[in-house]
Amino acid sequence: MILRTFGWAFGITVLGLLVAALYDGGTGLALVAVLAVLEISLSFDNAVVNAKVLDRMSPFWQKIFLTVGIAIAVFGMRLVFPLLIVGVTAKLNPYDAFDLALNDPDRYHHLMNDAYPMIAAFGGMFLLMLFLDFVFEERADKWLPWLEAPLQRIGKLDQLSVVVAGGALAFTAGLFADDPGQVMIAGVLGMVTYILVNGLGELFSEATEEDEDEDGGEDAAEERAPARSGPSSLALATGKAGFFLFLYLEVLDASFSFDGVIGAFAISTDPIIIALGLGIGAMYIRSLTVFLVRKGTLHEYIYLEHGAHWAIGALSVCMLVSIGRHVPEWLTGGIGAGLIIAAFISSVVRNRTEGGAAAGAGEDKPLHSSKL
Repeated sequence: MILRTFGWAFGITVLGLLVAALYDGGTGLALVAVLAVLEISLSFDNAVVNAKVLDRMSPFWQKIFLTVGIAIAVFGMRLVFPLLIVGVTAKLNPYDAFDLALNDPDRYHHLMNDAYPMIAAFGGMFLLMLFLDFVFEERADKWLPWLEAPLQRIGKLDQLSVVVAGGALAFTAGLFADDPGQVMIAGVLGMVTYILVNGLGELFSEATEEDEDEDGGEDAAEERAPARSGPSSLALATGKAGFFLFLYLEVLDASFSFDGVIGAFAISTDPIIIALGLGIGAMYIRSLTVFLVRKGTLHEYIYLEHGAHWAIGALSVCMLVSIGRHVPEWLTGGIGAGLIIAAFISSVVRNRTEGGAAAGAGEDKPLHSSKL
């Protein structure tokens, strides 16, 4: 199971480290290894959320996400995206941006830092909307009932997540941004992107469910859980619904990768080294996503989803704060990992408690029947 699921990640690791050694010797090898660990630590919560959404996709769209999606994640976000940002900022074509990255890494790093407030605003608002939609939605299971219960009660107010996110964006832009206008525009685009993908996913999910009901699938539709952590509540999304779930996952992955790409420049400014290190890390996150789906881990440890979303909320806050203040990568990664570990432990305790209660109830039945 482990080898079958993580085999590609292991293979890419060996290949990536070999290329790094040939490209820049022992220094390149060490830098790529550090970047891979950085990416995994920052994106673990991404794997949990991806698994929750991937579990509702049809086998076809799961394969698309794990093939086409990984190409977009590794080459698009970890290599092309930084070059694109620098090109737009400095008004350079992609070739000149790549040449700048190789021959003038200090200026390349400076241009990336100049663009970071807009990047952080877009990604931070997208993730914040995802977090708010989760905590404001009513659900039976609560990891932190003292906090989640009141949030779910006030979440009955229509469009509250948009109001809260908009207020957070205005506060952040006014407090931290050197250019509040640019940050506001980027943040609003992040909110619009989330609302658009979310709305389209729900639209096509509802259309598919109506078709299933007309075909006699009412019972199956009723059995589906109403809770959602992405743009759709469809059990096995196909067709257009599957496409928008795929699109949603790619935007989500991009939002998660922003902090990793920017944080990587604190370790290396070489685009080849960054792409190799973050690409290896992305492969492990994809493999971990598959592992969680195949093992049914999220169904067994129900608070993992809660922990992942609270980690997303923490990450979104860190990204917004980083517009004007440096937030260490170890802090964002540590908070996310800590919340997920705490949620996992809580899930284990819950399962043991319920298992013990069920066993106790089973032992009582024979005693009761013997009295009869």
